[in-house]
Amino acid sequence: MRCVIARFPFDLTRSGVLESMKGIKPEQASGESVIIGRRTYPVKQVGQVVTRQDRRDFSAGEVLRAMAQLGFTCRGLPPATVPTRVITPMHHASAMPGAPAAA
Repeated sequence: MRCVIARFPFDLTRSGVLESMKGIKPEQASGESVIIGRRTYPVKQVGQVVTRQDRRDFSAGEVLRAMAQLGFTCRGLPPATVPTRVITPMHHASAMPGAPAAA
């Protein structure tokens, strides 16, 4: 499959990626990751090994798209949690006097 990563064209195949990643020890995956074989690799590590480019030269999204098109299981960032506002009894009491009534 032909794909463009960091403005350079690459002809990637599933078997070629498997061969490239054979023997490579996975780094700790804290963000986006790709499952290759039985191992979970960080996307930037896979991109560096497969393209032989510096990790700063390409985005994780470019590699994720290419790996997903080749049929690898890709995991994105976990969904961000929205912080809930905690109102303490002191804040509640201080907001009450003189506060306009909610309509």
